[in-house]
Amino acid sequence: MQDTVESNIFTFNSAISACEKGSEWEKSLQLYSLASTKVEIDTITLSALISAFEKGGEWEKALHFLSVMTQNTVEPNTITFNATISACEKGAAWGKALHVFALMSQSTVEFDLVTCNAVMSACEKASDWE
Repeated sequence: MQDTVESNIFTFNSAISACEKGSEWEKSLQLYSLASTKVEIDTITLSALISAFEKGGEWEKALHFLSVMTQNTVEPNTITFNATISACEKGAAWGKALHVFALMSQSTVEFDLVTCNAVMSACEKASDWE
């Protein structure tokens, strides 16, 4: 008798998150592509994917998928914005980090200490903290 795991949003989100923790952004992207054909993608799915890009230094992909979220009416949350800002900070794209912070400030999403630290770090790396 063979046991199978049902493919649902929870299993996909868990798998994408596990890949993110293992710094496997490529596998996270593959799982996202599969998930998008089988389940309705949610904030957790895209936040985990963006976090994987952040860990992998793929700031442009993080920005792209933040845009995908808003185009598909999936609401970003604090984790989504923080991961995107951190990805930009790690990629020395401080201007993009500030742009994402501005988007966050215009939304109903509240920023936290992680947000502030990521923005300050991005500016510090660019020597533009004044």
